[in-house]
Amino acid sequence: MSKKELLASEIEQVPEPLLDEILDFVRFLKTKMVKERLDTAIASESSLKKDWLKPEEDEAWRNL
Repeated sequence: MSKKELLASEIEQVPEPLLDEILDFVRFLKTKMVKERLDTAIASESSLKKDWLKPEEDEAWRNL
């Protein structure tokens, strides 16, 4: 049984009042994942910026 199937099976047994909390938690996890990806992209950009802003880099990309 896959993890999604196991989760679905567990959720089927959860009382209705707890479903809102489960839904909130799943949405929180998805938002957290997006934020972590964005943080990584921003960190990468700032560390690579010094190389991107070199005149040699501009010259290398000029003919593309």
